[in-house]
Amino acid sequence: MSKNESTTVTEPVLADFARRGIRQLFEDDRELYDLIEKELYRQQDSLAMVASCSNAHPSVLACEGTFTSNVTAEGYPNARFHAGCKYVDQFEQLAIDRAKEAFKAQYANVQPHTASTANQIVTSSLLRPGETLLGLGLDCGGHLSHGARVNVSGQFFNAIPYGLNDAGVIDYEQVEDLAQTHKPKLIICGTTAYPRAIDWERFREIADKVSAYLLADITHIAGLVIAEQHTNPIDVAHVTTTCTHKQLYGPRGGLILMGKDSQTLGPDGKTTLDKLMQKGVFPFTQGAPIVNNIVAKARALARSLTPEFHELAQRIVTLARALAESLAANGARVISGGTDNHIVVVDVLSSFGVTGFVAEKVLEDCNIIVNKNHIPGDQKSVLTTSGIRIGTNSMAARNFHPREMEQCSQLIARILSAVQPEGDREYTIDASVKEAFQDDVTQLCRRRPIPGYLNS
Repeated sequence: MSKNESTTVTEPVLADFARRGIRQLFEDDRELYDLIEKELYRQQDSLAMVASCSNAHPSVLACEGTFTSNVTAEGYPNARFHAGCKYVDQFEQLAIDRAKEAFKAQYANVQPHTASTANQIVTSSLLRPGETLLGLGLDCGGHLSHGARVNVSGQFFNAIPYGLNDAGVIDYEQVEDLAQTHKPKLIICGTTAYPRAIDWERFREIADKVSAYLLADITHIAGLVIAEQHTNPIDVAHVTTTCTHKQLYGPRGGLILMGKDSQTLGPDGKTTLDKLMQKGVFPFTQGAPIVNNIVAKARALARSLTPEFHELAQRIVTLARALAESLAANGARVISGGTDNHIVVVDVLSSFGVTGFVAEKVLEDCNIIVNKNHIPGDQKSVLTTSGIRIGTNSMAARNFHPREMEQCSQLIARILSAVQPEGDREYTIDASVKEAFQDDVTQLCRRRPIPGYLNS
């Protein structure tokens, strides 16, 4: 079939290719096929309320499942170390252009395999081993890659954590005091379990006072930034990183972005930050990019530019606020008293007498998916915790309404009140009660199916 003929057929060539692949999987590896199908039904009939997940759009998944993964493409567009990259160059440039447009950036690198990798690239490009960085403490909502002791960022560098004030908000005065005392080369402002807005400008003021670079990690709020539901740090921070799956509803991967500081000189006083990041990704940290992942990023970024995506981002925030208010009304202690983004953190130990571990497990038994999470001042281990973290990305994609978030919060409160804890990590719950909760969740899920997944 010629190129011109392929444009006139009733079914796209790629759809036929995908269908044949699924058919071959079904016929040749039924064990694996059945597991994948079970996972599809599990996702459809569960309330996915983990803040770090979302439902990738079917068109994004279609991109990720293509044969574009067959190409080895070390290097960058028009500067590859392998032949056969004519269209790969165009894929990557399209993703770069869309990332710049979405985030109002002057520089974008779409090759990082994850956001954690992107953070590692930035820190290792701006710091020498042993130099100092400041990052939000893990117990206060920071990420492993922001200087946690168990992570490369906390072992290769002198990582100083900052925390929250009594209101559960970032303690900017403490950040400034620590910066003046330790003179870090890099300050990281970004979170993984922090429900409030971040003051980028305040962070930049502090960074400038001590001649530090500023890294903004917007992994959890990227969609809100694009849709102007949160202020944009691109022209405030020296470098910005994000993942592409949480709020872009795309593939699992990372981005490195820069605005007006892209031409600022790096630590050597000679190399601009944009060139430093290019080298930091390849060849310093990564080899060949994951081409099908970049193709999927391009698709997700295109979706982020639509009016429908902006409505989705608004719904994310509306649902989170409704969830936080309803949880509080149902007896839960909500950390910081509410939320400005999609994250709600709950102290389940003081609210319901169960640890985060028990809460996560019993809610999963009832098909509500959350994750255990440390809260400020937590005395429990990271494997037990006193809290849980909840997010509304997936609920927003399923077109939930605020009144349905009230139902979700009531279910959570009822389940956690029904469980009988037997220590920090053991519990019992009546089988008939659990089955009734499962039925309630199933009914709610089937009223709001994941768009495009199962005849929705």
